[in-house]
Amino acid sequence: MPLTEATEQDIAEVSRQLGRPARDIAAIAARCVCGNPLVVQTAPRLSNGEPFPTMYYLTHPAATAAVSTLEASGFMAELQNKLSEDAELADAYRRAHAQYLAERDELEALLGLDVPEIDGISAGGMPTRVKCLHALIGHSLAAGPGVNPIGDQALAACTWQPTKCVCDHRPTN
Repeated sequence: MPLTEATEQDIAEVSRQLGRPARDIAAIAARCVCGNPLVVQTAPRLSNGEPFPTMYYLTHPAATAAVSTLEASGFMAELQNKLSEDAELADAYRRAHAQYLAERDELEALLGLDVPEIDGISAGGMPTRVKCLHALIGHSLAAGPGVNPIGDQALAACTWQPTKCVCDHRPTN
């Protein structure tokens, strides 16, 4: 999926979605069908100096609420079991991890950053665990279908879907 530049309006919308000022957005990684941000690409080092390994951050309130419900349902344990039983799924998940790291390395280079504290660390428990569906679905929405198989399965199981707008207001652009 193509990244798009984060406009002042996007940053204001993400801040509204989060209920706090948005920090260190590098780009918008996925958008609602109405144009509002769904997922932001965040700098690997925040402006306060803190390393931030979660490059794709799910911001949309309806999406985050639905994913929280999915996590609470025990679905992460189901996915973890699948991951330990299915070698092809585990291989695909490792490839998703490697792709995530390569993209973050590119972002570090683009931003002129060096963040050795997070070398080899991606998000969501990759490459061997299922730890945060928010991060995995964020990666799936940013990368597109077929890149992160665990994120794709979690998104398919989620009550929220990116094909239907449920924003509480439309963008003003």
